Amino acid sequence: MAAAAALEAVAPLGTLWGLVQDFVMGQQEGPADQVAADVKSGSYTVLQVVEALGSSLENPEPRTRARGIQLLSQVLLQCHSLLLEKEGTVVHLILFYENRLKDHHLVIPSVLQGLRALSLCVTLPPGLAVSVLKAIFQEVHVQSLPQVDRHTVYSIITNFMRAREEELKGLGADFTFGFIQVMDGEKDPRNLLVAFRIVYDLISRDYSLGPFVEELFEVTSCYFPIDFTPPPNDPHGIQREDLILSLRAVLASTPRFAEFLLPLLIEKVDSEILSAKLDSLQTLNACCAVYEQKELKDFLPSLWASIRREVFQTASERVEAEGLAALNSLTACLSRSVLRADAEDLLDSFLSNILQDCRHHLCEPDMKLVWPSAKLLQAAAGASARACDHVTSNVLPLLLEQFHKHSQSNQRRTILEMILGFLKLQQKWSYEDKDERPLSGFKDQLCSLMFMALTDPNTQLQLVGIRTLTVLGAQPDLLSSGDLELAVGHLYRLSFLEEDSQSWVAALEASGTLATLYPMAFSSHLVPKLAEDLCTEESDLARGDGPTRCSRHPRCLQALSAISTHPSIVKETLPLLLQHLCQMNRGSMSPGTTEVIAVCQSLQQVAEKCQRDPESCWYFHQTAVPCLLALAVQASTPEKEHSVLKKVLLEDEVLATVASVIATATTHLSPDLASQSVAHIVPLFLDGNISFLPENSFSGRFQPFQDGSSGQRRLVALLMAFVCSLPRNVEIPQLNRLMGELLELSCCQSCPFSSTAAAKCFAGLLNKHPAGQQLDEFLQLAVDKVEAGLSSGPCRSQAFTLLLWVTKALVLRYHPLSSCLTERLMGLLSDPELGPAAADGFSLLMSDCTDVLTRAGHAEVRIMFRQRFFTDNVPALVRGFHAAPQDVKPNYLKGLSHVLNRLPKPVLLPELPTLLSLLLEALSCPDSVVQLSTLSCLQPLLLEAPQVMSLHVDTLVTKFLNLSASPSMAVRIAALQCMHALTRLPTPVLLPYKPQVIRALAKPLDDKKRLVRKEAVSARGEWFLLGSPGS
Repeated sequence: MAAAAALEAVAPLGTLWGLVQDFVMGQQEGPADQVAADVKSGSYTVLQVVEALGSSLENPEPRTRARGIQLLSQVLLQCHSLLLEKEGTVVHLILFYENRLKDHHLVIPSVLQGLRALSLCVTLPPGLAVSVLKAIFQEVHVQSLPQVDRHTVYSIITNFMRAREEELKGLGADFTFGFIQVMDGEKDPRNLLVAFRIVYDLISRDYSLGPFVEELFEVTSCYFPIDFTPPPNDPHGIQREDLILSLRAVLASTPRFAEFLLPLLIEKVDSEILSAKLDSLQTLNACCAVYEQKELKDFLPSLWASIRREVFQTASERVEAEGLAALNSLTACLSRSVLRADAEDLLDSFLSNILQDCRHHLCEPDMKLVWPSAKLLQAAAGASARACDHVTSNVLPLLLEQFHKHSQSNQRRTILEMILGFLKLQQKWSYEDKDERPLSGFKDQLCSLMFMALTDPNTQLQLVGIRTLTVLGAQPDLLSSGDLELAVGHLYRLSFLEEDSQSWVAALEASGTLATLYPMAFSSHLVPKLAEDLCTEESDLARGDGPTRCSRHPRCLQALSAISTHPSIVKETLPLLLQHLCQMNRGSMSPGTTEVIAVCQSLQQVAEKCQRDPESCWYFHQTAVPCLLALAVQASTPEKEHSVLKKVLLEDEVLATVASVIATATTHLSPDLASQSVAHIVPLFLDGNISFLPENSFSGRFQPFQDGSSGQRRLVALLMAFVCSLPRNVEIPQLNRLMGELLELSCCQSCPFSSTAAAKCFAGLLNKHPAGQQLDEFLQLAVDKVEAGLSSGPCRSQAFTLLLWVTKALVLRYHPLSSCLTERLMGLLSDPELGPAAADGFSLLMSDCTDVLTRAGHAEVRIMFRQRFFTDNVPALVRGFHAAPQDVKPNYLKGLSHVLNRLPKPVLLPELPTLLSLLLEALSCPDSVVQLSTLSCLQPLLLEAPQVMSLHVDTLVTKFLNLSASPSMAVRIAALQCMHALTRLPTPVLLPYKPQVIRALAKPLDDKKRLVRKEAVSARGEWFLLGSPGS
C-alpha cells in the first residue's frame, strides 16, 4: 500500500523529461530550480533525474553534456541533504563525476559544481573524499580554470577538511603536495583568502607536511608582502588588510617555516619600501609568539641589526613603533624558552649586544640617538622580569651618574625622563621578596635625584620629578616614612606655586594618586598644613587682606579635594571644608559668591571621589547634606543680625552649586540608605521638621510650601537635587502631598527661580514613577494646572515652563501622553507671547539635562528617544510651518532647527532631501539662535552628504558668506566653519564660485575677534587650494 501511495504521488515522468529538454536543449535556466523543487517535495528522485538526463549525459556534443551535468549539479546543490540515507546513490554519483573529470574542458566546471554538492553530504561513505581529491589532483589543472571554478575546487577541499579530517590525514604528505599543485600560481584575491585559510588549517590541525615544508612555504610566501589595491566599487569588499592578516597567520603558524621566513623578513625590513618594512616587522612580531630559541638563534644578530637601523634612522614613527614591538617580542620569546641544563641562554647574550650598541648613546643627552637608544633598551626591558632586571641593573647606574655629571636643566630632564621610563617598567613585574627588587639597591640615589628635580627652578624638570615621585611611590615599600614626609612637603610647596600652572596642577594630581597609597602620610603632614592655611585665610578675610586670600584660597581648597581619595582622608578633609563654609557665616568675614562657590566645588569633587566607595559615599552624604541644608535653612529664615553669607547662599548660582553637591552625594546611595535619608529630608520641606539638622536653633519656622518667604521657596532647588537623584525603587513619604505642593509652587509668579525648580522636581518625580493609577492622577493634575495657567492671567510663563518639563519627563520614557503634550507645545508656536519660548523649548526636549532627568540620577531615559521624537513630530512641524502666517514661521523654523541639530546624523541623512529647503530658509531667519543652530546642523551634513548638499551649492555659498558678517561672533565662526566644510563637496561644483569666495573671505581676515580671523584663514586657505594638483 505504501509503495502504491508513493507511485501515485510521483508526477508523470513526461513532465520531468520536458523540463530537462527545456534546460538542456532550450537553454532555459528556470527548469533547474523547478526540478530541484520537485525533488525536494518528493515528486521525483535524484535517480529519476539522472535517468531523464540519460541521453544528454551521453551526447557526443560537449556543450550538451555540459548542460546535462549542470542541471544535475544544480539539483544536487539544493538537494544534497536528501542523499543522507541513500549511500548507494552517493557512491554512483561520485564515481560518475570522477569519471567525467577526464571529459572535455567545457564539462569540467559543471562536474566541479556537482562534486562540491556531494562534498556537503554528511554521510559520505568512507574513502570517497580521498578518491575525489585524488581525482582532482590527478585530472584537473586547476590554475587553467576560470576564477569561479578554482574557487569551487577550494570549496571542495575546505568541505572535506571540515568533515573528513581523519580520512584526509590518511593520505599523508600526498594531500599537502596535491594542494600545493592546486594553489601554485593563484592570483585572484578572493581565492587567495580561501587558499590561505586552507594552508593555515593544514598546519594548525597537524596534517602531514612530509618533505614539502619548503614547497608549502614557497607557494604562500611568494605573495609576501601583499601588494594589492582593491578596485573602486569592488562588490566583494576584499581589502588589502584582509589578505595581509590571512597570509601573516599562515607564515606565523609554525616554527618549521623559521629557517625560510626569517631571511625573507630581514630582506624586506632592509628594503626601501615602507609597507614592506611594516608588514615584515608585524609578521616577525607574530612569529615570536610560536618560535623558541632554537629557531631564532642563527638570525638574532641580523634581526637586531635590522631593527636597530630602523629605529635609529627611520623617518616613520610607525616603522619605529613596529620595530620596538618586534624587539619586545623577540626578547619575550628568548625569555620564556625552557632551557636544558647544558643549553646556551641566548637572552643574556642578546641583551648584552643591545646594551653594547646603545649604552654609549645614553651619555649624550643632547644628541639625536639618545632617545632611540633609550626606547630600544626599554622595549627589550619590558619583555620579561629577567630582561628588565638585566637591562635596569646595567642602565640605571649609568643614568644616575650622567644626571650628576650634567648640570643643565634640559639635559637633566632628558636623563630623568629616561630613568622614569625604566622605573615604569618595574611596575609590570611583581617580586615576592623585596630584597630581590632591582630598585632596592638604587633607592637612596633615586630619591636624592627626584628631590633635586622637585627643587629645580626649571618647570619642565619639576614636572618630570613629580611624575618620578608618583612612579616611585607606586613601588611597594620603596619610599621610607622620611622620604614620604619630604615628598609631601615638596608637593605642598609646588601646589602653591604662582609662576606656572603646570607644576601645581601636576602636584595636585600626584597628591591624589599618592594619597590613595599612603593615607597616613598625607593625614599627618599635608592635611594639618592645609587646615592651618584655611584658618589663616579666614583671618585674612576678616581683616580684608584680599590679595593673599585670592592667591592661596582656591589652591588650598583644590588641594583638600585632590587628596580626598582615601576613606580615612575624607573623614578629615570633609569636616574641614564644611567648617570653613560655616565659618564664613560668623564674625566679620565678608565672603563673596566666588569664594562660596569655590568651597562648594571642592565639596563636589570630594563627593565624586567618594562615589567609588559605598562607605565613603554614605559618610559624605550623612555629613555634608544635613550641614548644607542647615546653612541654607538658616540663611532663609529671618534674623536680627544680617549675615553676608545668608545673602550669598540664596543666590541662584550658589544654590545651583549646592544642589549639584547634594545630587552627587545622593546618586550612588544604596536603596536602604537612601530610604533613611529621604525619611528626614522630605518632612523637612513639608512639615518644617528640622530635628535632624546640626545647630538647628533657627529664629523662625521653615515652611517653604506654606507661607514661607521667597528665600525659603528658593530652597526647593535643594529638594529637587535630592529627590530627583534617588534610586527609582526608593519610596518617597507623603508623595501625594509633595506632588501637590510642587504643582502649586510651579505656577507661583513671585519667584521664577522657585517655580522653575518646583516644575523640574515635579517632572523628575513623574519620570521615575511606575505606571499606574497614581501616575495617571498626577498627570491629570498637571494637565489641568497647565491648561488653567495658559488660558489667561499672570502665570502663563510659569504654566508654560511646567508644560515643557512635564513633556520632557514623558518623552524620555515614551509615555503615551507625551504626544498630546507635544502637540500642545506646537500649538503655542503661534502664540504671540509664548511663541519664541515654545520654539526654544524644543531644544530642551532634545538635549541632555545636567541637574534632573539624567541617567546618572536614575531617570528613565530611553536610548532612542530623540529618533522617536523626530519621527513622531517633525512632519507635524513641517506642516505647521507651511500653514503658519509669515510672522509665525520663524518660530517653526527655530523649533525644527533645534530638533535637527540634536538628532544623530545617521537618522537625519535619509530625510535630508525633504528637509534641506527648510534648513536653508532657517538661515534667512533674523534670530541668531536659529542661525547658529542651523549652521551647527549643516556643517556635519556637508561632510557626510556632499552629493545632496552640492545640489544647493549656490544658495549655501550665498547664505554662508552673508552670515560671515553677522553681528554675533558665534554665528560668524560657525558660518566660516561651514565655508571650510563646503570644500569637501565635489570640486567641479565649487570651482565657479572660487573667485567670489576668496574675495568675500578677505573681509573676515580683519575681524576684531581672533577666533573669527583664525577660522577665516583656515577656510580661505582651503578655497585657495581648491582644484590645485594634489589637493
